[in-house]
Amino acid sequence: MIWVGLLVALVLALWVFRAILLPFVVGAALAYLLNPLVNQLQRWRFNRAWATTVVLLSVITIVLGIFFMFVPLIGQQIIGLIQRLPGYVADLQDLFARWSPEINAWLGPERAAQLESTLNDMAGQVLVFIATIPGELVNIGITGATMIGVTVLTPVVAFYLLLDWEGMVRGIEGLLPQDHKGEINAILKDIDKSMAGVIRGQGGVLLIDAAFYATALSLIGLNFGLVIGLIAGLFSFVPFVGFAVGFGLSVGIALVQFWPNWWMVVLVAGIFLFWQFIEGNILYPKLVGSAISINPVWMMFALLALGAVFGFVGLLLAVPMAAIASVLVRYGVRKYKESTLYLGRNGGANGSAG
Repeated sequence: MIWVGLLVALVLALWVFRAILLPFVVGAALAYLLNPLVNQLQRWRFNRAWATTVVLLSVITIVLGIFFMFVPLIGQQIIGLIQRLPGYVADLQDLFARWSPEINAWLGPERAAQLESTLNDMAGQVLVFIATIPGELVNIGITGATMIGVTVLTPVVAFYLLLDWEGMVRGIEGLLPQDHKGEINAILKDIDKSMAGVIRGQGGVLLIDAAFYATALSLIGLNFGLVIGLIAGLFSFVPFVGFAVGFGLSVGIALVQFWPNWWMVVLVAGIFLFWQFIEGNILYPKLVGSAISINPVWMMFALLALGAVFGFVGLLLAVPMAAIASVLVRYGVRKYKESTLYLGRNGGANGSAG
């Protein structure tokens, strides 16, 4: 009952303070990411305060350098892509109209009409989505004032959390009930392993995906290749969504831009298929491994549910909360299978005999 009460109190606190939580959530995530680096500097005889300062200043310098180098170009491409997308949709519809005799001969009139209706519906949904983007950004809390607050407060929050990280861990450990301290510590270690797999491992895969897609699509000359690659990479934390969005946008734009050169369209599609193979067979096993085992459906539900309730803060919390929940659910199932409720009073002897 105590743990359930703490969980309810946590959810209520998140809901009440959701409007001001963004810099604290981002700062806490940054502190969690950077804590291993600070610990490494401490092992090299750095004072904790100096180690925290060096690591945080290095990260801020790198982020600011990337911001001033790439953000103006990325922002320009994002605005251009949003403005150009309706035109791309209209051009694709024109191409489909030109191909309609061949499609009718291949699929038959009825199926061709169904395909055309489906594509028109999808085009309409894309245009509606583009029109709602500014309003949705405001609804989830991405405004100029919010971003300024995040920019100013996040480094301060991260600094003080990093400075007192070990003290906080000891304080939490000191509050654990003594009779169950070992078991709770084991659960917390599993949660830390799962969180590390999600945030550090999957975060690394996400950044590598974004860098590869953006570089490859830009090198072959695809219009808005940089921003499409970044979108595909940064959305890859949702299983298959980053690939699907990037593949659909890239192939659609390639059809309009390079038609009738089919080889360039095949090359664009090949970039995504090749990298999906590399990610699934090399990157993901090496960087993430078996640290997490979260069902993709559960991940998508967590993103949609927490995003709807808590806005942008919920989207940031969804992945780590899903990792924590998966550990707790596995623990609960294991305890249930060890209980008399599952085994019966005879400890499963009757079931084994049967």
